[in-house]
Amino acid sequence: MKYILFIIFFAVHFLGAQIVNKTDGNVPSDTLIIDKGGKDSLKIFKPTINDYQHYTQFSEKKIFDTVFTIDKSYQFTQYNNQDNFGKIQFANIGSGFQDLMFRVNKEQNLALLPTRKSHFILGVDDVKYYDVKTPTTSFIYHNAMKQGAALKTTYTQNVGKNFNVALEYMGLRSQGVYQRELAASNNFVLSSRFNSKNNRYRFFTHYIHQNVNNEENGGIEDLSLFLGDDTRFNNRQNLAVNLTSTDSRFSYRRYYFSQEFQFVNSEKYPFKVRHTIFHQANKYWYKQQGFESFYDSDVVEDYGTSAYKFSKNLSNTFTLLFDKPTFKLEAGVRHQMINLGTDKELPAIVGVSIPLDNKENRFGAVGNLEIKLWDKVDLKSNVEYSNGSTFGNFLRSENNLKLEPIKDYVLDAHVNLQTSKPSFNYLINPSFYQNFNYNFLDAKNESTLEIGGKVNLKWFQSSVFANYFRIENYTYIGADYQSKQSESSLNISQIGGEATFSYWRLNFNTKLLFQSALSEKNLYPMPSFIGRLNAYYQAKAFKDAAEIQTGIKVYYFSKFNSREYFPVLNEFAVSANTASIGGQPIADAYFNMKVKRMLIYAEAQHVNTTFMKNKSFAAPNYPIYDFRLNLGIVWYLFH
Repeated sequence: MKYILFIIFFAVHFLGAQIVNKTDGNVPSDTLIIDKGGKDSLKIFKPTINDYQHYTQFSEKKIFDTVFTIDKSYQFTQYNNQDNFGKIQFANIGSGFQDLMFRVNKEQNLALLPTRKSHFILGVDDVKYYDVKTPTTSFIYHNAMKQGAALKTTYTQNVGKNFNVALEYMGLRSQGVYQRELAASNNFVLSSRFNSKNNRYRFFTHYIHQNVNNEENGGIEDLSLFLGDDTRFNNRQNLAVNLTSTDSRFSYRRYYFSQEFQFVNSEKYPFKVRHTIFHQANKYWYKQQGFESFYDSDVVEDYGTSAYKFSKNLSNTFTLLFDKPTFKLEAGVRHQMINLGTDKELPAIVGVSIPLDNKENRFGAVGNLEIKLWDKVDLKSNVEYSNGSTFGNFLRSENNLKLEPIKDYVLDAHVNLQTSKPSFNYLINPSFYQNFNYNFLDAKNESTLEIGGKVNLKWFQSSVFANYFRIENYTYIGADYQSKQSESSLNISQIGGEATFSYWRLNFNTKLLFQSALSEKNLYPMPSFIGRLNAYYQAKAFKDAAEIQTGIKVYYFSKFNSREYFPVLNEFAVSANTASIGGQPIADAYFNMKVKRMLIYAEAQHVNTTFMKNKSFAAPNYPIYDFRLNLGIVWYLFH
């Protein structure tokens, strides 16, 4: 309670000191020009919110969104600043999630990316570029578990009208409430974009370096102590855990440069040449200070107690683009140099040979198509194909159709196909544990067909969606911690919807998902139902100088026999034992406030554990957090 009172006091104090914001409000034009009158009067340029924009490469620009919607409470109360519906977080922030619903992660294509480390990684299409009239800074803060914090700060500034540079840093350190749970990560992004005065040349470039570092434990050693009534174990540090000297580290680095040329008049000859080159390196370490008896495996003598593997990708693409407002067609060629390997050879006694380097040159083609008609039809299609001697064929096709036959009624449908080698984390693994070494470079291509769509309806701000996945040669970690592929296809169906009901200042937001695996259910177990209910009150306050949201939200997923978390790979493995999780509500009570451009979030998370025992798990033997006060602050400064 004292934290909430402090926040309210701080916000009220801030109201009195706040300078009138030049950029608040959504106005239809950009910079306002104020003329004081008179022949030689000085024109004053006054920026509006529309002068502050961001976008990803070659996408449409969006203004900085400071509107106080309930969607932001789902986003800015999470350490990765994303709505994590369909996931369940481990006990400590920065320790990742288990996916409760199947999804395709493109960042794992022809790359090494452990699943539990993947939830804060920025791909090429996630990096933002900016166009701002004045220097702009944003801060996003989250408190941590027990000790530490997470802070993301972005600074961007235009140098002249056509050149922008942006710096972004995210630092996270959270001790956690259980033993061996420390999470410490830092991400740095430097991005820039340039447009020539005649708009015939532009470039996008960025450098990104991300680290995701974690202490690892093997779950609670004795769950009866966690679930029992002994008050000594209300202090979670008193619970013994499996694995007491283990760490995992992941490093992700990319240098990226993309440029676009137009040599002649765009009206007569709408052709452009694009060139994109980037180098990306992923590295994963698993370390122990000494051998531990938790795993049923002999150790490899004279190999040490650390294991390391990496992937590298140098990609170079040239394309020709026909660019009209209603029709775009792009086609070109791509060359890649890919390497997957490790730092030291395994002793012969292991019986598994993993080359230090698995290099190949890949050649392929790319193509993109976009058609827009009458502001009602938007078709986007892209395809990528490449081939190499080591990692075989790669084919990915994404096709999206957006229709708005009636205003505010939108159909968004997609058909995606991908066939490629599995994530590189499944292909090789050197380990000082005898049983966890494997070389699976001869794995068959994993083929995924995704068909789905979403319909947005005007009624109650509602939407319904459905997806179907068919995965051939589905790749997974078996109960023996070896990489395997399914003998028959894995078929998954998903259907759900979201709606918001409002009366006066009261609102009720709900999101539901029903899903099932139609075959090979044991390989990807999942809850049949996931739901989120949110009842809240939203209104102006403090003589309309602020806006508040307060309410209760409940997150729930049905009980299911979960996969187990395997720290050595940072992946989830098919469990040899039946262990179910879910079937427990996770309720949060919250009070949020907006003051000018500052958004303040205060949540009493998992508040139901104040009067009932915590029986919620993120994976077998891994409980989620007990009651905690979660604080988040988002602040936009337009200087």
